[in-house]
Amino acid sequence: MSVLKVVELLSASTESWEDAANKAVAKASETLKGIRSVYIQEQSATVRDGKIHEYRVNVKLTFEVLD
Repeated sequence: MSVLKVVELLSASTESWEDAANKAVAKASETLKGIRSVYIQEQSATVRDGKIHEYRVNVKLTFEVLD
């Protein structure tokens, strides 16, 4: 039986929400092993001069707790 843990992260990108989510997973992968899934909980953006300036995501990552 596996034991899983969930962590919540915030990430941002000037490119897209997808890029922000990819950055969150890539950064977390540096220290967390066995990431199984990512759940995009919330998306938001900042606006500057009438245009989207930064895309933001709130993600939950699920990973296996190792013995």
